[in-house]
Amino acid sequence: MAEEAVTTLSAGLARFDRAEEAFALLEVFLAVAGPRLGPAVLDPIGLRLPDAMTKDRAVVQELIDAIEQEPRPKRRLLQVTERAYDLSDEQARWDYVRLAYCANLATVWSPGQRTTYFEVADRSNATYWLPDSLKAQYFDALSTRGWAIPADWVTAVAKRPKPWWKRGGG
Repeated sequence: MAEEAVTTLSAGLARFDRAEEAFALLEVFLAVAGPRLGPAVLDPIGLRLPDAMTKDRAVVQELIDAIEQEPRPKRRLLQVTERAYDLSDEQARWDYVRLAYCANLATVWSPGQRTTYFEVADRSNATYWLPDSLKAQYFDALSTRGWAIPADWVTAVAKRPKPWWKRGGG
């Protein structure tokens, strides 16, 4: 069975007038994709507010301060420190949405961690990878809630994933 085509959408903070717009789009995505989602994790080390964050700065800084007060697990060779968030919990989801853009790495996976749906790298570069069916649901939800869909998202072309034996390497 062929895998569903996937569209790659850039969602870095720099593309939005306000960071809150990126947060709102991520919140809608998490609500729409909820049944498809598995772990949502981020690297809790080195969390830092992005300059673009405005309205929620003080609240998010309090979250960062609380995380920094927690005991750090011993870091092992070639092991990433992760903090998981239960996206079915409303407060955990709110925290994750805002902290994702403060982290060196934040990811939302499918169950079994075979598919990455959303990732933030270096606090500013963010990407969605959406199968066609999820993209359609997501865009419908954004429109229903009155959010503008970035023009390049609308025109982005979905691509079929390469077969497993052709992935990687160059």
